[in-house]
Amino acid sequence: MSVAEKPAKRPIDKQALLAKYKAERDKRLRADGNAQYTRLEKQSAVAKQDPYTPVTPRAPKTDHVTFAFVGGGFAGLVAGARVKEAGVSSVRIIEKAGDFGGTWYWNRYPGAQCDTASMVYMPLLEETGHMPTEKYAHAPEILAQCQRIGRKFGLYDDALFHTEVTDIVWQADKHAWLIKTNRGDAFTAQFLGLGTGPLHIAKLPGIPGLESFKGHTFHTSRWDYAYTGGDPLGAPLDKLADKRVAIIGTGATSVQAVPHLAGMCKQLYVVQRTPSSVDVRANKPIDPDWFAGIATPGWQQRWLENFTANQAGGSASEDLVQDGWTDLSRRIRERIMTIPESERTPKAMWAAWEDSDFEKMEEIRARAEQVVKDKDAAEKLKAWYRQLCKRPCFHDEYLDAFNKPRTTLIDTDGQGVERITEKGFVVQGKEYEVDCIIYASGFEVGTGFTARSGFDVEGRDGLKLSEAWAGGMRSKHGVHVHGFPNLFFSQPVQGANLISNVPHNLTEAGKTIGLLVKETLARGAKEVEVTEDAQKAWVDLLLTGPGRMIGMNDCTPGYYNNEGQPAGPEAKYAVGYPGGATAYFKYLDEWRSNGKFDGLEFR
Repeated sequence: MSVAEKPAKRPIDKQALLAKYKAERDKRLRADGNAQYTRLEKQSAVAKQDPYTPVTPRAPKTDHVTFAFVGGGFAGLVAGARVKEAGVSSVRIIEKAGDFGGTWYWNRYPGAQCDTASMVYMPLLEETGHMPTEKYAHAPEILAQCQRIGRKFGLYDDALFHTEVTDIVWQADKHAWLIKTNRGDAFTAQFLGLGTGPLHIAKLPGIPGLESFKGHTFHTSRWDYAYTGGDPLGAPLDKLADKRVAIIGTGATSVQAVPHLAGMCKQLYVVQRTPSSVDVRANKPIDPDWFAGIATPGWQQRWLENFTANQAGGSASEDLVQDGWTDLSRRIRERIMTIPESERTPKAMWAAWEDSDFEKMEEIRARAEQVVKDKDAAEKLKAWYRQLCKRPCFHDEYLDAFNKPRTTLIDTDGQGVERITEKGFVVQGKEYEVDCIIYASGFEVGTGFTARSGFDVEGRDGLKLSEAWAGGMRSKHGVHVHGFPNLFFSQPVQGANLISNVPHNLTEAGKTIGLLVKETLARGAKEVEVTEDAQKAWVDLLLTGPGRMIGMNDCTPGYYNNEGQPAGPEAKYAVGYPGGATAYFKYLDEWRSNGKFDGLEFR
């Protein structure tokens, strides 16, 4: 089947399908939830701090900067660029990796690429003059874009790499933040941004015997090319010809890496607990002549807004991106529009949403049948859940990898690996001996901000962030938090909460941060802070919305739904603007543009 071909439609028995979804979900539920995972750094047999860049010795910093940002991924790069554009030269980014890039610094596994189109995923393309080479850029190009931003805006000049923040304390008498690190630094910054994100702490499945394996092992975010051969640019993994290899995990990482492993190993075992939904990607090079025609001033902002309008409840008249995200949204809109306006109740609209999703997922399951020759494997590769229950995947070679003679799917029927032994792994009582185990188990997502960041911010009058957010996040726009002057967060929650394209959230937060730093300095003020009343009003507004996505509690376990466990009372605050992402971005642009900065105090 060609990558663009759509499988034939077939009748859908909704009740039977829902029963199947529930049965597949129930067998995967675990009482330990997020506690089933362990951090990579705690496992000496698997952990490797940084295989890409050696640590460079340096003297501790004890100086003062105007603006500091914790995190050198997209959030820090965009915020740093906007603050530099605002005329602030004293900018320092603190990053625990050896360079800029965030998750794209660590993810150099073979086949790594973005699942959202490059034109809207890669930040500051217009500002740097870069044309993506393909619709879905591969990791080396994304990392290179991060480095390009760093060079263009002078963000390398005062950056601290291989540095982890340990303490952040507000010094009221100095109107500045004191920042301490594991490298002995103790410097101050008038303004501080936090963009540590959810994808920087590599995790491992808490499988019994994890440390007992005597063969070679590594996590995909620390890919060992010295062992496998090849390189991040796609050279063949030519050292695996005599190796029996297991890759544990079948999420987005594995979907991208498996096609590069298949056919290169003496034997490849793909160990699956829950299959991903794998739709057509249809990647292709970007034509320079076409790009020259569309890359007129403001082009990327138009594309960002168009994608969001198509995917997140807007009303765009055209679809510039045309990918799997916008396809599902278009189907839902078209089905809802068939309902008479007087009958568009929440129940009717949910039914239309569900019908569209059933149709889409049936196509994705049918695709597995058509591509994978082994009928048993094809059946086990079918995803029995709604498409947005887990991160949707798109790939043109993953399913075909199971047609390679030395590639074997080891399906655990939702139970995972029983244990790791000295020689390999055990599934359903059978031991599989291997030379190498690769963990494609992703990053820590479901833990609290303080736990993931590795520090607890202490604000005005000794208030800890963990205390301020003890009952759930409180902010205005997801950026400003009362009690923490001159502090800015860059992340999606309590703003647009646009998960399909997180960089759009970060680019808008970066604009806000750059503007407010500039405005505070221009006014001759020393501090800017959201008022308690404005913060409460914003949170109250958020709670008038629909809350978490309907049906998430019925999803198969994963990081989208807290591994199937009750999310707790804090979860009701992990929401976005009631009007949706497009409405939020429009509102935020007006809030920035009118110059009133409603809800903030400058002093």
